[in-house]
Amino acid sequence: MTKSLKALIFSLIFVPLLFISYDGEPESSKDGYKEPITGMEFVFVAGGCFEMGDTFGDGDSDERPVHTVCLDDFYMGKYEVTQGQWEILMDSNPSYFKLGDDYPVDNVSWNDALEFIKKLNQKTGKVYRLPTEAQWEYAARNRGKRDKWPGTSSESELEEYIWYDKNSGERTHPVGQKRPNNLGLYDMGGNVWEWCFDWYHKDYYSKSPKKNPEDLDKGLFKGLRGGSMMFKSHFARASARTGFIPSSPHNYFFGFRLAHSGDSFLSFAKESKCLKRNKSGI
Repeated sequence: MTKSLKALIFSLIFVPLLFISYDGEPESSKDGYKEPITGMEFVFVAGGCFEMGDTFGDGDSDERPVHTVCLDDFYMGKYEVTQGQWEILMDSNPSYFKLGDDYPVDNVSWNDALEFIKKLNQKTGKVYRLPTEAQWEYAARNRGKRDKWPGTSSESELEEYIWYDKNSGERTHPVGQKRPNNLGLYDMGGNVWEWCFDWYHKDYYSKSPKKNPEDLDKGLFKGLRGGSMMFKSHFARASARTGFIPSSPHNYFFGFRLAHSGDSFLSFAKESKCLKRNKSGI
């Protein structure tokens, strides 16, 4: 067989294999990926260190003291979880604003979000979870840059990035309509408040560890970030914090997005077992 014939056979049989796509569970990459069951997209966030908290000096007492935090790599949901994605797994829609599949799911408690995540993890074999407060702020601030709001430090530009009390018409809006921050994350400020994994304590920053902090000391409240369509710009700041009862009656301000850090977070499994034993979550 001549060399030219061998080359022809190789090109006809093996080269096309390079272009065959794979429809199964995606492998995480530095460019992010799409989860195939719900279609949720994830953005890669390279780890690093940053100054967490009220770096502008006009925040609230629970944002102080400013302290150094270092995080490992993780993936963050490109958008808030939508009503369509919720319905795929839960066969229901708890939202107050039932306006379409591309709108953020709202009216969910922290416990509701956990049930959604448990179903997703069972179907995918991965460990999705709510972001920690540190992950959320680091991602909102474009890997810890000194951004006052997600995407900008200029209040005159704010309406380009977030839905809040001045431009929302007192309702939610489809995800991804505003400009993203520099990591490509949408609606990190406004639209709906986003649940975080941590318990919320006002004084946590005074005792927070430096490496991958997550507040696991049981309390009354779970953390919330980002503000919502009904709140002023002060609450949409990247460093702004609040908390609410995880088993609270549904509130149309509350939604969430997911994070993924590999299979190393054992604390998620611990919280899941606690919820199973005590549905109140308190």
